[in-house]
Amino acid sequence: MRLAFSAVLSSLVLLSSPAMSQPDLPNAKPWDQPFLPPAPEWNGKSKALLRPATDPWASGFEQDAEHDFSPNYVDTRAWFDKLDAASALIRIEEFGVSPEGRPIYAVIASKDGAKLDPKKPVLLVQAGIHPGEIDGKDAGMMILRDIAFYGRDNLIDKVNLILIPILSVDGHERSGAYSRPNQRGPRIQGWRNTATNQNLNRDYMKLDQPEMRAVRAFANRVRPDLYLDVHVTDGIDYQYDVTFGYNGEDGGWSRSPASAKWLDEHFKPAMYRALEAQGHIPGALVFAIDDRDPKKGLSDGGLGERFSNGWGAAAHVPTILIENHSLKPHEQRVLGTYVFIEQSLRVLAQRGGDLRAASAKDAALRPAEIPANFAADDKPDGTRDFKGIQFEFYDSPASGGREVRWLGKPDPVLWQMPFYGSQPTLTLKRPAAYWVPAYRADLIERLKIHGVVMETLDAPRTVSVEMLRLDDPKVAAATNEGHVPIRVSKVTPLRRDWVYPKGSVRISTDQPLGDIVVLLLEPQSSESFFAWGMVPEVLNRVEYIEGYAIAPMAEKMLAQDPGLKAAFEAKLAADPEFAKNPDARLSWFYERTPFFDDRWKLYPIGRELPR
Repeated sequence: MRLAFSAVLSSLVLLSSPAMSQPDLPNAKPWDQPFLPPAPEWNGKSKALLRPATDPWASGFEQDAEHDFSPNYVDTRAWFDKLDAASALIRIEEFGVSPEGRPIYAVIASKDGAKLDPKKPVLLVQAGIHPGEIDGKDAGMMILRDIAFYGRDNLIDKVNLILIPILSVDGHERSGAYSRPNQRGPRIQGWRNTATNQNLNRDYMKLDQPEMRAVRAFANRVRPDLYLDVHVTDGIDYQYDVTFGYNGEDGGWSRSPASAKWLDEHFKPAMYRALEAQGHIPGALVFAIDDRDPKKGLSDGGLGERFSNGWGAAAHVPTILIENHSLKPHEQRVLGTYVFIEQSLRVLAQRGGDLRAASAKDAALRPAEIPANFAADDKPDGTRDFKGIQFEFYDSPASGGREVRWLGKPDPVLWQMPFYGSQPTLTLKRPAAYWVPAYRADLIERLKIHGVVMETLDAPRTVSVEMLRLDDPKVAAATNEGHVPIRVSKVTPLRRDWVYPKGSVRISTDQPLGDIVVLLLEPQSSESFFAWGMVPEVLNRVEYIEGYAIAPMAEKMLAQDPGLKAAFEAKLAADPEFAKNPDARLSWFYERTPFFDDRWKLYPIGRELPR
């Protein structure tokens, strides 16, 4: 009922693709975004990829006179269903359902039939994790159509292509002309977050949302050799129309160094050549330090595993984060994405075996120490050439400060931009294994969805483990992605013999996803379940004691233990607020008695240390 109503509403309000014989498309947005800077003129060779609007297989994007339109969910699926029915090379596979009941699906182009040949490399292209950034869907429709009917089927002779046209399907349908004001088209855009107001592009590790759980299970099944995550960026203006990157680029640090080296040596040069030959301007994935001061510098955007490129490096799945430039026209971005997908298929056909070997080498790594919690460097590690756009500063009466006005003209002089990398602020030791109690079935399930291998107890077992006392947990003052984060910077390890009940799991770190396991289960990791606020129960202190009971007990403790007396007096001298607080003083003694809650701040997931 909800889906049917959504389909009707989208047809009436958003106006459907001409391919579905719907009313004419709107000619313009309710406003034409006159506040955006002008776009440099572009007439790239890739325009030849467009089919005329009269072509029976023209996509909704191509049928629009301005190429500034992307069809809605219902019309997109109808178009793909038609393609599936007409071509033996194309099939659709549903792999999940959104919170609002819409199927999430992939479109597979293969000459293998119903079962993919495991010997062939797999290219997985994911579009619409942020639905307003939908270039990958429109480019994917074009290239799949060309594979089916227009002589490009040789692209899948040695490679299989899987396109997820819309991952955040509910966000895609919360669409309108006022979604992304800093992006030039399409004129009707989806919403950044899901129906449950979640940003899927922060969910690669914690796996909160059904969309991300579904795509992770699907990816584990199809085992992509290369994963393209297609976005449209924000931020400053520049000449590049297609930027992309991956962890470990240009010899930088990565959890998958062999794959990063392959991408550096083979993939990136081929991609630059292909895009430039078609009239595009490819560039490295970079982020401005200060949007109001464009030449202040660039950063790598961080290396966090909650994003696709960080997760891909940790999971040893070569992953490219594509960020097309938001101020370039939708047509230019879509055609650049088409070229990117096409060239990715060609490179995989030629060198996919080498990439598999590199990924296998990375998956065999078992580092004893795991860097984590990356933060931006305070000082730049060098400068980078940058193709900028001319701009000027002006005093804004609205902001009361200096603002940037972009002029839409390529700067003929290369900018020399300071570049700020990232460094880990924490190093984690790799234990032999972790023990997760059965009552945390929710965490166990998330780890299973990741593809983590584990042993499940069929009977209770007493295990000697190292447990962590969380010395300084701090609960955040605001929510983040539906969670209240908790940070801990100091822990005290304790040896315990712990009884793990039936259904508990032992998770060895001697597996390809061992780094993922460590990052999720170490409470100090910023990507951990604990850091996301998923294990708050350990902060609940149980049982208290009245002053009439603890005061005489404390007096006796002082009389009997000179060391305790000295420590107490030192505390009094060092902390005047403590000294004048009777409750705090008595609590200090209570915490040193056997009556105190021994499990308060005791992290329930045990470490099994290497022998």
